[in-house]
Formats: sequence, structure tokens, C-alpha cells
Amino acid sequence: MTTDKIRWGILGTGVIARKFAEGLAVLPDAVLTAVGSRDEHTAAAFASQYHVPHAYASYEALAQDPDVDVIYIATPHVFHMENSLLCLQQGKAVLCEKPFTMNRRQAEAVFALAEAQKLFVMEAMWTYFLPALTMVRQLLQDGVIGEPRLLTADFGYRTAIDPHGRHFSPALGGGALLDVGIYPLALAQLVFGAPSQITGLAHLGETGVDEQAGVILGYDKGELALLHTAVRTETPQEAVIMGTDGRVKIHFPWWHSARLTLSQSGQPDREIDVPYVGNGYNYEAAAVMDCLRQGQTQHPLMPWSTTLVLQDTMDKIRAQWGLRYPVDDGM
Repeated sequence: MTTDKIRWGILGTGVIARKFAEGLAVLPDAVLTAVGSRDEHTAAAFASQYHVPHAYASYEALAQDPDVDVIYIATPHVFHMENSLLCLQQGKAVLCEKPFTMNRRQAEAVFALAEAQKLFVMEAMWTYFLPALTMVRQLLQDGVIGEPRLLTADFGYRTAIDPHGRHFSPALGGGALLDVGIYPLALAQLVFGAPSQITGLAHLGETGVDEQAGVILGYDKGELALLHTAVRTETPQEAVIMGTDGRVKIHFPWWHSARLTLSQSGQPDREIDVPYVGNGYNYEAAAVMDCLRQGQTQHPLMPWSTTLVLQDTMDKIRAQWGLRYPVDDGM
């Protein structure tokens, strides 16, 4: 693909779909061409608000649109596998919201089809592409805080209990871990790689899903990541990476922060501003478009192997808690 403009479709019309549409609007080489919903009126309203030429009343119709190059999947995560497979079967590249799928087995099925079709697929870990995390990666690479040894990170908020809503329904993959716990897990993977030890505790609420949880990840050289997440408790939403010669704090909300504090042994703390343009979703979209133009099927910062490790880690954590979803049957 060598065209200057990349033509996007958005599958789903919820809050995240709207944020992504707003992010695309700041990219001059991105064209939001089509939107797909299961409801004609919802699709039409979305298309009107974001000036989208084509509105479809089914996901199938969106996937079949010959004028779409890549589709952003913004549905609840229990539907991610079937939505991704649908788009890939129609020859479309895919950027799928996190968590990529409900478990590792589903992720493997998506990647197998993408490999067979020679199509680009990426989990939408937008945090990885923001300037703050780009700066953090550079600081770690340059050894500014020495050898990273310890990480603390959290992501929790309080929402009202709705047994049938996506946050609490087992059928919809409810619970804190898959919804927002994946953010600190992804940060830990960015810093330390794949864990060699995994342990955690969770409070499973009245609907049977994790309402709050703590996880400790251990690594081959003794590094530790202490993480917590919640959907019924407000947390600081900060992250600190501690090394042998200093530490770097990613300020609230760390997962889309614009400010770091660098602390080095024997030196005064240094504030680092890392602002971003747009609403931040534009950075991952731009990264996807670069890959499409270069004919790549994976992005080096968020390859399929990273997603598989994240899915495997969450599977093992849930197994310790005894938390299974209907889609896990047969695992």
C-alpha cells in the first residue's frame, strides 16, 4: 500500500469509537470513510456527527466496503475475535481495541488468519505510542535510572453496579483485569518483558467478576511489578519505575500522561513535560498507517508476540482466581 491517504472504517459506535474518530481528525493522511453498527440509526447518527461518507447497518457491510483499507474495532471485548475474523476474511487490515481477545486461544485464531491472509493486525495499545511512553522508553534505553528493578502501577475507578452491563456481566467479559488491568500489565511488559512468575488476589463481586485485584509479576533477574486494578474503587492512576540509579514517575493519569518526574541519585528532581497533540489516539493510528505503507503485518512496538504474552498472563491470573467466562469453555 503506497497511497498517501489511508482509508479507515470504524466498527462500533460507542465512546471509544468516538474518541478514535476524533483522533483521526487531526491526521491529514487519514480518511474516515465508513462506520458500521448493528443499528441503522446509530450508524447514521455517528456518520453525521463525524462527517463519515458511508454508514452501514451491519458489520458485514462495513467489512465488505472496497473503499476501506483498515478497520478499527471498538466493540466490547467479548466480540473482538469474531469482529476481527470478519474483517480479515474480507481482506481488511485490523486495529482492535484492548484486550485484543478474551483469552490467548482466541488471539491465536486471529493471528493465524492474519498470517494466512498476509494482513496487518495490531492490538490498540494506544499508551505505547504516546510521547510520555516514548520518552520513558528512551530514558530506560539510555540507562538514565540504571537497571530497572521495580515497577508500581495502577488503574482503577468506581462505577455503579449493573449486572447486565459490560463491567460486571461474565457474558460480556466483565471485571477490572480485562477492562483496565491490562494497562499496568502492558506497562510492566514494556519495561521488563514476559514474566516468569505470576501471582494475584482478587475480590470477586456479586456477579462473579473481579471488582478489584492486586497482581505481582516476577522476572528472571529478580525484577518485580506490583500492580492493582479496580472497577469499584478509585485509584491514583500513577506509575513509578525504580532503577538502581534513580526512578521515573509517570503522573496521573499515567496511561495518557503528559508529565514525568525524573529522580536521579544525588540530583534534584526534574520535571519533564511531554505534551501530545489531538486526543492521543492519533499516535497509534499514525503508527498503523506507517506499517500499511511499508507492507508490514506487525508493528515492532506492539507485535503479535506481545499481545500473546499479555493474553497468556491474564489467562494465568484468572485461573488463580477461578474466574472463567462462558467463552473459556473448552480451554
